[in-house]
Amino acid sequence: MKHNALQLYDYHLWANQKVFQHLKELPQEILHKEIQSVFPTLFAALVHIYRVENVWLLGMSSASYEEIVDVNNRITEETESKSLEEIEQLFAEIADRYQSFLAQKDLDAAKAYPHPQFGTLMASYADIIQHLVNHGTYHRGNITAMLRQLGYAGVPTDYVFYLYERNS
Repeated sequence: MKHNALQLYDYHLWANQKVFQHLKELPQEILHKEIQSVFPTLFAALVHIYRVENVWLLGMSSASYEEIVDVNNRITEETESKSLEEIEQLFAEIADRYQSFLAQKDLDAAKAYPHPQFGTLMASYADIIQHLVNHGTYHRGNITAMLRQLGYAGVPTDYVFYLYERNS
C-alpha cells in the first residue's frame, strides 16, 4: 500500500500541474503584472513555491543551513528571466528529485532539522512532505486570489478534485 505521504505528494504534483496548465491558457503578461497582494506578481509566487521545494529537499538531504541559503539565493537570480514553461520544467525536475529521494527513505523515520533561529526540529520525512503539501496548497490559494484580482478565474486544485480525477 502506498504511504499516505506519497499520495499527498502525488496530489501536490497534480495540483501544481493544474495551475501551470491554467496559467498557460492566460495572457502571459499577467505573470509579471504587479499587484497589491501576498506576492507582487504571480511569477514571484511560483518562484517562492519552487524555492521552498528546494529548501526542504536540501534539508531532508542533510545540507547545511549555509548551503541552503546559497542555493536559495542562486534560485532567485537564476529564475528572474525564465519563461512560464522554463519554471514549469524546474518544477518537474525537482519533482523527479523528490520522487527518487523519497523512494529510498523510510518515510516514518525521524530526522533532525537544525535552524539558527528556530532551533532543531525532529520530524519524520512524512511530516516534512505534509508541510510541503500544505505550503503548496496555501500558495496555490494565493495564486487563485491573485488571478481573481487580475480579472481571471482560478483553477480548482482541492484534494477532493484530485481524488475524483484519480478514481474516474
